[in-house]
Amino acid sequence: MATTPERYWTRLTDPLVRQNPVTLQILGICSALAVTTTLDTALTMSVSLIVVIVASAGIVSLIRRHIPSTIRLIVQIVIVASLVIVIDQFLQAYLFDISQRLSVYVSLITTNCLVLGRTESFARNNPPLVAMTDALGNGLGYALVLTIIGAVRELFGTGRLLGVQLFATVDQGGWFQPLNLMLLAPSAFFLLGGLVWIVRSVWRDQAEPPEFEAPKAGGPSP
Repeated sequence: MATTPERYWTRLTDPLVRQNPVTLQILGICSALAVTTTLDTALTMSVSLIVVIVASAGIVSLIRRHIPSTIRLIVQIVIVASLVIVIDQFLQAYLFDISQRLSVYVSLITTNCLVLGRTESFARNNPPLVAMTDALGNGLGYALVLTIIGAVRELFGTGRLLGVQLFATVDQGGWFQPLNLMLLAPSAFFLLGGLVWIVRSVWRDQAEPPEFEAPKAGGPSP
């Protein structure tokens, strides 16, 4: 049986790759596709979701024995929505430009399957510290995917990263021709699909078994 430190470490690190909520469970992909045009929006969305998922997991775990089962989902949504409102107001006050670019997607954290899934399936059945560690691990796994996609899209779409020009473009007298496709929504879809394929090719246990076996060539002669 795993010791307590190993238990926390497993809960924190497993969602980064082996149990990543985006590449394995295909959760939270709407924001992964919508807010990764630039790295700064991807990072802001990631931090916002991490704060919400960790705080909501801690709160739900603390009051888990006092929530009637008949209204547990309503209570969880109210907790998550309240935290999201605070985060949204903070972004509008201190990071207004990024808040405008994120548009409604910060508010949609309220209905994010990853947040509600962890509060419903784990936080309401476990102590606060374990629940918050699990939430932090899943939030970091989500953030890792958004950071990778956001970095690739901004770098190859504009030649910049976090607003810093890394590749001198042709218009600036350099060699790099920005790939405008990277700034369009389909590019995020293909990048996410490619990332899922890479992860499941390396960790074969993450790939779903085929629904049916293809008939083998040849066979016994008549």
